[in-house]
Amino acid sequence: MNKFWNWKINAKNDGGEERVLELDGVIAEETWFDDDVTPKNFKRELNSSDGDITVWINSPGGDCIAASQIYTMLKEYPGKVSVKIDGMAASAASVVAMAGDSVLMAPTAMMMIHNPETGAWGNHNEMQKAIELLNEFKESIINAYELKTGLSRAKLSRMMEAETWMNAKKAVELGFADGMTTDAQIEAYAFSAGTVEHNLTNKVKNFNRKEGARVSDLRSALYKKLLEI
Repeated sequence: MNKFWNWKINAKNDGGEERVLELDGVIAEETWFDDDVTPKNFKRELNSSDGDITVWINSPGGDCIAASQIYTMLKEYPGKVSVKIDGMAASAASVVAMAGDSVLMAPTAMMMIHNPETGAWGNHNEMQKAIELLNEFKESIINAYELKTGLSRAKLSRMMEAETWMNAKKAVELGFADGMTTDAQIEAYAFSAGTVEHNLTNKVKNFNRKEGARVSDLRSALYKKLLEI
């Protein structure tokens, strides 16, 4: 069976492990209604361990039913879910992205939302049923976008009608993403630098008590060192 996801275990700087989920390719590409197979296996693997996870997305979309199931599984997952889009999150893949506690996009990544599509065959009654079904699917998708962005349903509906493509900055401005991956690197550096300062300051205080040195002088030297990092 072909899978549209892949789990990896990465080592963390603190010696622990990070679970990484890669969604790469078309979601549930085998068949339109293959959600009785792939999402169940996905859920089994998702719940096979615990802890925070990072979800990398590069997908043109696919089956909106399977995307809905994955979205719900990630929303219900007890650990923190960090979504990172390195290529694109289009169509149904954009729905999955909305499940992240935080959503970051690479500066070159793209997101696309549009109206759901299907194929239909039969008389005018069957065509009308297909239209009604698509309208209901659209409303369910808007639910996810609305929860993430806070935009009005009318605006989201118009954006889907127009097949809206968003670069990282536009996605952040509209609330579909929380920032860019470069922003996360800057934040991580700032946190690391703050931690270094905190630890070194404590050492300075301890040294001062032992050696009788002036804390103000030592802090000045410390800040000079931090500016060199």
